[in-house]
Amino acid sequence: MSKATETRQHNARERVAAQRAAARRSDVRRRVLTVGGSVLTVLAIVMAFILIKANQHTPAAPAGSAASAVLPASVASQVTNVPASTLAAVGGGSVTSGGVKRISGAPLTANGKPEMLYIGAEFCPYCAEMRWSMAIALSRFGTFTTPLHGIHSSATDVYPSTPTLTFYKSGYTSRYLTFTPVENEKVDHSPLQATTAAQQALWNRYDANSYPFIDFGNKYAIVTPIYDPQVLQGKNWAQVAAALHDPASPIAKGADGAANYITAAICKMTGNNPASVCATPTIRALSGKL
Repeated sequence: MSKATETRQHNARERVAAQRAAARRSDVRRRVLTVGGSVLTVLAIVMAFILIKANQHTPAAPAGSAASAVLPASVASQVTNVPASTLAAVGGGSVTSGGVKRISGAPLTANGKPEMLYIGAEFCPYCAEMRWSMAIALSRFGTFTTPLHGIHSSATDVYPSTPTLTFYKSGYTSRYLTFTPVENEKVDHSPLQATTAAQQALWNRYDANSYPFIDFGNKYAIVTPIYDPQVLQGKNWAQVAAALHDPASPIAKGADGAANYITAAICKMTGNNPASVCATPTIRALSGKL
């Protein structure tokens, strides 16, 4: 083979190798671009979903709306576990016994136990104040079996947007009494829970259909506010719950004081049971004022 022929063959082999290498590089580039393009497409779709989700979030329910929220467990625990020592230190607090009046009638019972009937409305600021006190007192006789929910009273009523609880669809169990709550109207004044004919008759007889109405076994009733709702203004649920544990706070003097009066009224209808609650000096002293 001549030198010229050998050189031509060598050059041809180099050209073929270069062409194959170029083809391989082109194929690699196509694969990289394809994969990269797919990744970018996926990232773009993910980002689009994130942006859509961010722009479509559900806004927090405004104060005074009909929406309720489950209270954090720590807040609910503070409401239902106010220490007996704190309640004893508060005593009657800023409450006067005039708001708890003696009534008479056939014993009010349900499920074979004395019944505590509450009729209120979610818009009502006076119901708002009393629910804190009812929850505190009832927790001394039994247990709420459903999570406590927080709401605010009407934003357009007196003491607007008072932080409170709602007893709508709440559950409660006790060896000593039956608690029957009726939240008659929503925050917007639309109907929520209707009263039975028997409940309506009691409400008409003792309270002329005003809110709140609390009947303790047809022995005592609360038909007027018994502490100042102003102490709750500007607070949130957690702040109210924490203040319940400070006997020097205006909130404790009002809400805990009212809880002690409610406890005394419950003891009157349960025959002073349990003694661990009803025989304490604070409750015995308040019972003597009823």
